[in-house]
Amino acid sequence: MKKLALASGILLHLYCYKAQDTIQSRNLQQDLAAISSDNINIVQDKTPFMKKEWVKKSIAPAILFTAAAATWGEKENIREVRNRYLPTFKAKYDDYLQYAPAATVYGLKLAGVKGRNNIGRATLSYGTSLVIMAILVNSIKYTAKVERPDGSKNNSFPSGHSAMAFTNASFLHKEYGMVNPAYSIAGYGSAALTGLGRNLNNRHWIPDVLAGAGIGILSTELGYFFIDKIYKNKGDNLGFLSKIEGNDNPSFLALKMGAAFGTTNFLKESELDDKKQIGFEGGLEGAYFFSKKWGVGGDLSFSSFPIKPLRVPLENGESFGDYSIITQSLGFLGAGVGPYFSHEFSDNWQIMFKATAGYSATASGKVFIKSDNIDSSTHELPIARYKPKPAFRWNTGAALTYKFNPELGITLYSEYNQINSSIRYHFSDTVEESEELDNELNNLIAKERINYFTLGLRLTAYF
Repeated sequence: MKKLALASGILLHLYCYKAQDTIQSRNLQQDLAAISSDNINIVQDKTPFMKKEWVKKSIAPAILFTAAAATWGEKENIREVRNRYLPTFKAKYDDYLQYAPAATVYGLKLAGVKGRNNIGRATLSYGTSLVIMAILVNSIKYTAKVERPDGSKNNSFPSGHSAMAFTNASFLHKEYGMVNPAYSIAGYGSAALTGLGRNLNNRHWIPDVLAGAGIGILSTELGYFFIDKIYKNKGDNLGFLSKIEGNDNPSFLALKMGAAFGTTNFLKESELDDKKQIGFEGGLEGAYFFSKKWGVGGDLSFSSFPIKPLRVPLENGESFGDYSIITQSLGFLGAGVGPYFSHEFSDNWQIMFKATAGYSATASGKVFIKSDNIDSSTHELPIARYKPKPAFRWNTGAALTYKFNPELGITLYSEYNQINSSIRYHFSDTVEESEELDNELNNLIAKERINYFTLGLRLTAYF
């Protein structure tokens, strides 16, 4: 019970923290240090790291992501507390309350209450935030494939309702938090109640709610950051990323999305796939450059590949007749860091190269037979579950950017990735009892080399 109270307390504490956070402009005080006939030297007092605006604005998402990781191992125990004390709780308020903060923003604007932006720019910032949130949430959902606590689906982590609620609450805070802190308190309070409702309704684990809240806040900060770049000014939007001051080097933050092409048959050893498949990739990438040429950066990316079903023709003695062996898609969550090199051909054109190394986590999946002759509502018979082991990942790539202005550009990128992973198969009782099926799938552990390259576009913002 204490852990449930702690997780709930984190959500309730954060909206108070955000409401009390009045955004202040950074004041760089300059003192005259020395005057001579040749020059004037200016000394700047540096803002302490923890007081930097972008650091302050990143605290809430960092706390939420850390809390999600910390409670992951306890999610079953937390659900047991819910099942013991509120086993029949069912209230659908969370389906509607998630939208309340955004509705409040537009209600205030239509009523003539002035916020940070006019309704057009506010809508553009909000729409961008929703796109970022949707990409992050759905990419993780269908890569992680975590089963919901009620067993209904394998798309529990993270909570989409919580991400939407906190995106909307952050939208209200951005537009009207400076007008009156009560708006922020109401927005984050309703978002916290939405997240709590997802847990009490047995639709999400506590880590799902906490991670969704972090994604919602982060998505709004990123949405405002990119729109500020398009407008070429910061206006009234003082998001934590828009406060980062440039050093005239090509440091950047980017959203990327593209197609992924396998260069090997991913499940060759287990003979479950004999075709190279086309998947998709999405994620975030950024780098800090210490000079015009060299910097250090990294990426967080999500890749997913469908696996083509294996068609098995009808033969004498077959138990299921003409059937297909279907394998769920392979999903990869990768992160890496490494050196970046940049060269500018002109004010508008830039080329960049990188080489990174890091870690790749993979999603588990199911293998099953599908046939009209199988006597079940789904006509499916489970064969096995597979679980690729996390593995070392390295990649290299090149990117060509056209800059619309010094702060924003569109980038065509191509990357090559390699992951060496072992995949363990856990067969169902039906397979173990069937010599025919056991001979069809006789590899318990398969070492697979996952090689693929990606081609796509990214929206690049320089700081």
